[in-house]
This record gives sequence, C-alpha cells and structure tokens, in this order.
Amino acid sequence: MTPDEIEASMLAAFNDCDAASCPLTDAQKQILLQVVEQIQGNSTSRASDIANPLDELTPEELEVFLQFVKDEEQRNRTWKVQLLNDWLLENDSGTVQFIRERYGLQWLNRVESCHFDKYSYFEDALKLRVGDRIEVSNALWEWVQKDGPCKREWFPCMVIKVEEISDGDDSSTNCVVRFFNGAEYEIQGIYEWNRYNWRWPSK
Repeated sequence: MTPDEIEASMLAAFNDCDAASCPLTDAQKQILLQVVEQIQGNSTSRASDIANPLDELTPEELEVFLQFVKDEEQRNRTWKVQLLNDWLLENDSGTVQFIRERYGLQWLNRVESCHFDKYSYFEDALKLRVGDRIEVSNALWEWVQKDGPCKREWFPCMVIKVEEISDGDDSSTNCVVRFFNGAEYEIQGIYEWNRYNWRWPSK
C-alpha cells in the first residue's frame, strides 16, 4: 500500500469508529497516524541500514540461542512462537531464559529470518514452511554470469509447498513457490544444491 492509501484506510477506520459509537480522541488518532508513519519509515529503510539484533548477544548467548532455534525447528515448532508462549504462560524458557530477562519483547520482535543469514553456518537450520515469504534468484531459470548480459536479480514469492524426497540413502527437499503475478515454480534441492539461489527477504 502506498502512504496515501494507508492514510485513507486509517481515516476510514476512524469514521467507522465514530459510526459504531466508539469515537477515538484526537490524541489517539494522532498516535495511530504516527505509528503508521514509523512503520512506513522502517519498511522503506534498507536491511543493511538496520542493526542485526543477533549482534547484540554475547558470543556465548548467541551460541545458546542459535542452538535453541535449531532444536525447535527440528521439532517442527516455530522458535519465536515457543518463546512467546513461554512468556505468556510465565514458563521458564530454560537455556534461553536470558532473552526474556535481559533483552525483552522489543528485541524479540526485531529478530527476523533474514538476520540469521549473517551466520552462514546456521542458515539451513531455519526450515521453510508453507506461507513463508522468500526471494529467489533468476539464476534458477537463467544462465547468470558476473560479466554476462544476465545479472543476478531477486524476485519475491511465497512458499506454497515443501516436500521431502527420500530415495534410499539420498534425500532432498523440493519447494514450490508462487510469484505475485500468479506463476508457480518448483525448486528442487532447495537446501541441498539450490541454497545459494534463495534468501529470506529483508523487511
């Protein structure tokens, strides 16, 4: 949505509140409009300009945290949901309890999948799930060279199918993505031999 469309939607929401006999005060309206402006400002800034929250952890904390994320993913659970559930239910989060005590919810909300890309030894620990948004390279369907006519480009898409294929001792993972123009594309060996051709999007 463009900034004008977002502002128009907000104004329509304010009118709906008035019509439902739940009018917002001018101060509340101003706060909501300021929050929308901040979100727009954050979404237009480049990921390279935004600090990686994982860099704020000490090396020991980072190792423990990455292991926790990897373990949760292997159990087919979303690590962030698991932490939030612990916090909401006031359960002890075990080895990563320090995240709640030292860094808090704001830090947790800043962590996105793309932040794990910096830690290349860890990048495959995050599993793709149906509904994930990723970016894929045109190198999947074009001959891309550094000095050639076709340069590497990235295209946003959504994961619509993830399938593990086992053939005796060999196994691989295929993934079907849908581009925003409706076209679909199957990526074979998404972790095994095509990891270089996809990435988590930066927000």
